[in-house]
Amino acid sequence: MEKIITIFLIIVAAAMFAHGLWKGRHNHHHFHIGHSHGGSLGIDALAYSSKMRSWNAGYKVLLATICLILCIAFNNIYVSIAVILTMGYLTVVVGELEFDHYISMMTIPIVFMVVGAITIAIGYSLKPIGEYNLHVFNLFYIYWSKKSLLLAAKLILRAFGAVSALYMMTLTTPLTELVSVLRKVHMPKLIVELMNMIYRYIFIMLETYTRLKNSAESRLGYVDFRTSCYTFGQIASNLFIVTLKKANAYYNALEARCYDGELNFLEEEKPVKTWQIAFAIAFLFVLFAIWFLTR
Repeated sequence: MEKIITIFLIIVAAAMFAHGLWKGRHNHHHFHIGHSHGGSLGIDALAYSSKMRSWNAGYKVLLATICLILCIAFNNIYVSIAVILTMGYLTVVVGELEFDHYISMMTIPIVFMVVGAITIAIGYSLKPIGEYNLHVFNLFYIYWSKKSLLLAAKLILRAFGAVSALYMMTLTTPLTELVSVLRKVHMPKLIVELMNMIYRYIFIMLETYTRLKNSAESRLGYVDFRTSCYTFGQIASNLFIVTLKKANAYYNALEARCYDGELNFLEEEKPVKTWQIAFAIAFLFVLFAIWFLTR
């Protein structure tokens, strides 16, 4: 049965990749699998440019949350692979996000996953106690087993599936719509407002840091290691002062526009379509079927 599921997932992956290539050729202005032009875009910019932005935000949040929970709860390699493929397909092909941007954003969590999995899959001892052993410098043994490798693979795929589900939600849904969804589920107003302001403040800090770094580079601030350390310290101290001034300016702008502790945004009506509900039900059914047949 596991061989049948594996063949099924390979066929699905090939079909998704072929559809992505076909769509990229017919809509090359929005969908790119190859080289990325320009610098890295902000998450909000990617979300606003996504073709899945027209989908109902609550639907996307619910689908991503269910996939995340199932991926973690089932702890099944095949379920994790199915979630990774489907969430990546929705984000890159349906949402028409550049593949380079998607991979670059996945790089950081992948590094943490691999490092964490290595510590689980491989151990060291003074004696050969594992199924496979490697004698290092005649001092100690590095050992591993098929069971530890399988456990590490499950961990990586489970975490990768959960991250891909969250990326599908964040890279296709602007923050204002996510805030609206949180309000509809009666999240405390204080938490929602703090989340919104902190998120905006992060981009203010990033923009300030980029300008300070470019200014330092134009003045040979990174010409050698010693100068780089000094420049880093100067930028770190100036960053706090400059961003604090900008934060005060932004808050004054909010108060000038009658800010009373709650940010309100105009919301666009985005009803959930019948085929979207059918897709979600069919996909969740497939996940349960895969888990039942391979448990």
